[in-house]
Amino acid sequence: MSSLSRELVFLILQFLEEEKFKESVHRLEQESGFFFNMKHFEEKALAGEWDEVEKYLSGFTKVDDNRYSMKIFFEIRKQKYLEALDRNDRAKAVEILVKDLKIFSTFNEELYKEITHLLTLDNFRENEQLSKYGDTKSARSIMLVELKKLIEANPLFREKLVFPTLKASRLRTLINQSLNWQHQLCKNPRSNPDIKTLFTDHSCSPPNGARAPTPVTLPVAAVAKPSTYAPLGAHGGPFPPTAPAGAANANALAGWMANANHPSSVQPAAVAASASSLPVPQNQVSVLKHPRTPSNTLGMIEYGSADHEQLMKRLRTVQSVDEVTYPAPQQASWSLDDLPRSVACTIHQGSNVTSMDFHPSHLTLLAVGCSNGEISLWEVGMRERLVSKPFKIRDPSTCSVPFQASLVKDSSISVSRVAWSPEGNLIGVAFTKHLVHLHAYQGASDLRLHLEIDAHVGGVNDLAFSHPNKKHCVVTCGDDKLIKVWDLNGSKLFNFEGHEAPVYSVCPHQKENIQFIFSTAVDGKIKAWLYDNMGSRVDYDAPGQWCTRMLYSADGSRLFSCGTSKDGDSFLVEWNESEGKIRRTFSGFRKNSNGVVQFDTTRNRILAAGDDSQIKFWDMDNTNIISSTEAEGGLPSLPRLRFNKEGNLLVVTTADNGFKVLANASGLRALRAMEARSYEASRTPLEMKVSTSAMATSIGPVVSKVERVDSPAKPTPIINGVEPMSRCIEKPRNLEDVSDQNKTWELTEIIEPTQCRMVTMPDNLDTASKVARLLYTNSSVGVLALGTNGVQKLWKWSRSEQNPSGKATASIVPQHWQPNSGLLMTNDVPDNTEDAVPCIALSKNDSYVMSACGGKVSLFNMMTFKVMTTFMPPPPASTFLAFHPQDNNIIAIGMDDSAIHIYNVRVDEVKTKLKGHQKRITGLAFSNSLNIMVSSGADAQLFFWNSDNWEKIKSVALQLPGGKAPQGDTRVQFLSDQVRLLVCHETQLAIYDANKMECIRQWLPQEVLPSPISSAACSCNSQLVYVTFTDGNIGVFDADSLRLRCRIASSAYLSSSLSNSQTIYPLVVTTHPQEPNQLAVGLTDGSVKVIEPSEGEKKWGLPVPVDNGMENGRTATSSTTNTSEQLQR
Repeated sequence: MSSLSRELVFLILQFLEEEKFKESVHRLEQESGFFFNMKHFEEKALAGEWDEVEKYLSGFTKVDDNRYSMKIFFEIRKQKYLEALDRNDRAKAVEILVKDLKIFSTFNEELYKEITHLLTLDNFRENEQLSKYGDTKSARSIMLVELKKLIEANPLFREKLVFPTLKASRLRTLINQSLNWQHQLCKNPRSNPDIKTLFTDHSCSPPNGARAPTPVTLPVAAVAKPSTYAPLGAHGGPFPPTAPAGAANANALAGWMANANHPSSVQPAAVAASASSLPVPQNQVSVLKHPRTPSNTLGMIEYGSADHEQLMKRLRTVQSVDEVTYPAPQQASWSLDDLPRSVACTIHQGSNVTSMDFHPSHLTLLAVGCSNGEISLWEVGMRERLVSKPFKIRDPSTCSVPFQASLVKDSSISVSRVAWSPEGNLIGVAFTKHLVHLHAYQGASDLRLHLEIDAHVGGVNDLAFSHPNKKHCVVTCGDDKLIKVWDLNGSKLFNFEGHEAPVYSVCPHQKENIQFIFSTAVDGKIKAWLYDNMGSRVDYDAPGQWCTRMLYSADGSRLFSCGTSKDGDSFLVEWNESEGKIRRTFSGFRKNSNGVVQFDTTRNRILAAGDDSQIKFWDMDNTNIISSTEAEGGLPSLPRLRFNKEGNLLVVTTADNGFKVLANASGLRALRAMEARSYEASRTPLEMKVSTSAMATSIGPVVSKVERVDSPAKPTPIINGVEPMSRCIEKPRNLEDVSDQNKTWELTEIIEPTQCRMVTMPDNLDTASKVARLLYTNSSVGVLALGTNGVQKLWKWSRSEQNPSGKATASIVPQHWQPNSGLLMTNDVPDNTEDAVPCIALSKNDSYVMSACGGKVSLFNMMTFKVMTTFMPPPPASTFLAFHPQDNNIIAIGMDDSAIHIYNVRVDEVKTKLKGHQKRITGLAFSNSLNIMVSSGADAQLFFWNSDNWEKIKSVALQLPGGKAPQGDTRVQFLSDQVRLLVCHETQLAIYDANKMECIRQWLPQEVLPSPISSAACSCNSQLVYVTFTDGNIGVFDADSLRLRCRIASSAYLSSSLSNSQTIYPLVVTTHPQEPNQLAVGLTDGSVKVIEPSEGEKKWGLPVPVDNGMENGRTATSSTTNTSEQLQR
């Protein structure tokens, strides 16, 4: 059967499943042999329908096809036999023995005799091997586990266990496309063609012999299934897909939205909305699944009769309407330096900032809403407050009785949302009690209250502007569970009901000429609405099922949501709009947040969220954090943030009733240009052309208050010859500048045990063995250590009242974990262990650990500690191990002879050998996003390899201090952005850009940390780098700048009798997979310690501010200055 015929069978299977033809589905599966439905097989087996089980299996394999098939049939027939014995049906048991089990006697006669002997026993459980046989239900379940393994291993079932990924109702869609195509080829196309049959090609007969004046546009998106086939023009095809079972909305579409027509009527939606002043076009019955429609596709445009011939010519070149792949917009290349991370200024607002929004075209004009009801306009380029308006009710007599009653009970009121209109001539303000204000803005400090609406009973939680049918509107939502749409005169146009909890946010959007609103409620429900008063079209659960906000990318092509559950777990996800499913989930949030995480998007590429007193950044195509910043400290636990339209400025709230403005190089230039204006010029009103066509002419009086706040931007020097993201914004100094510079930053030094939390792993008394390698388990519940004696030890934390998460912590002593057998994970070691290089790697799911110590590589089961297999016996010996990130069966093995073996465990074969290093391999790291592997060696060289074809891309020699021989272990680790690479050598710490394959930061041991480096590791959020030294010190560095922010002395984690010993120091450091401020160290005395900041501090020091190229508060010469000199030599 051809490939297309095979695919047609899958389409028919999908159709039968959607139409609930269950028996036909499984009959076709069996007869075609294309798809083995494991769920159906399990159901029949658990029900004991053995004849049906074997009949279904027979479509895919026979008893004697191979050993897997034989074992499958044997297990089924054995279970059937045992069940007959268990119910004392001897006659049936004999029948099964003779008819079903006899065939296996030719392969194993002894087994058949033993099975026959069971007939002589009163209870077959007397047989030792069957003594643990329980009841029938549990026995069937146990058998199924074995059967699934056999089926998955059976080559006859390969590529038959997974159903292809198809869009909903794919066969219907193809038929609709065919009919659309046929209709467009009609010589006399009717506006509402009547499709009566699929047996013959469609053709419109001319009405009275005349040509139809206007051909109809035929949307191809699927719609809800009506009771009868509706005219093609109304629904986009006579073959609409069936709504999925259990859908909350009976007429839900095959994507997020639903058909705008009621399922029992074929009348256009505009009829239902005719009473509204905002009619809805007929063609709004469909959802477009693509961000834009090229001119050669069937769009939603009404073509005039004069264009009909041209339309026909264009359509004849189209091959498939629904399957056209639209070219993605070309995105300019970007780097981490494009992220606005440098603090340009800090501004004091005076009260807690609750909402912010930048003007859509004046990129430095910021609207700010506060917890006391005040709103302000700031020109952040000049640090100047242009106008401030305290909360005031325009006319108390017009307020509703519930609102007046709530004010009497509690007069406090806060801004919940402030937002600019797209034209920049209006500011919408939502308050925590009932009201919405619209302020007209005409430039400079001219801000006037234009409209006051008593919008909701209770709080107004969100506000946004929309333009349905080119009419300017405001969308609001509130505690009364309603979404409302208002025109700019205060008239209510729509009132959407359907949420069962207070509505938390709204997100109006438009896909071509289809306009809709997403809404989220505090019960985690997501709904979508068309402007038609006909109810919601979507009912989905947001991740976390609590407060969630939704945003589109700037070009409207990608949809994201961010929210937090009641348990404090935060979720940032991208949605697949066409299917209403989550496309990807972004990682990196702190657990147990007390509040709701806020986020924003910019440049169609970047996501940012405020979490754990930081700003965290993601690339939209990468689920890992690419960068984070504390913005020099002072942020609240969950800061609010907002990008300007260009994405070169980012404003974030502070814990002391203010906000900070962060910028990239472009943003700093814009601020510097604004700063360059004279003070007199800066006081001149800003001339801005704004549209007033959307507003009524009655504008109330303005209340303005002008303040000026000056805050200097701190300059960042050029580091290592690489231009950083920020430069000084020059401006006149004032007293505030001087007082800021008098506040000296001091290096945090942890000297006493009371200054941190520390726990030593128990039952680790072998002081003769050093800890050579150390790992956290990926689940964060354990620490795994490999000693120089080849023995691995595992410590685990368990759940308790003191540690409800069960994760690793320095507050609780873990358990030295071993299986009941008492086995140790012991590697094959040579007689002379001095030259052995221990190496270790852990599988993603923590099931297996692979390690070596001068001998063969052993693969251990982490539950039983048993050796699963060994491979790669020396010589040469293995010196570094790394699992391929996309395939646990592929392992990169660095060797003592300087080669790298790419080894496939499953087939026990070395696929390729990579050569280039001059000495043994000491480090390997993979980057998924760049598809490269980086290797490091004792020759102080880095090699970059293509991880697809394993070809060498480039080699780079470390920039060693003058006179230093190229030797010593070099370690490599990718940061979470998968682009920056941490390189550690005894002489230096460096950050490389792996994309450019060049060093961008370097630090050399000096001053307070002069000793050689023994190990280094990045924190899980890639914000910190932990470095251990041979004198026992531990340094905590900012990952972006490699500036020292904290020193942990050995006296803080070693007893006084040991801390003075020069022989005890950390050989290796590793970091917690989820807690960025937790590290573990393995020492030369064989002990392992987990260290965290004290409960009071919670973090290792403060970020290092930049001041004239030196670390503030330090008398030492800046490390970066020293490095710059080294690089210039």
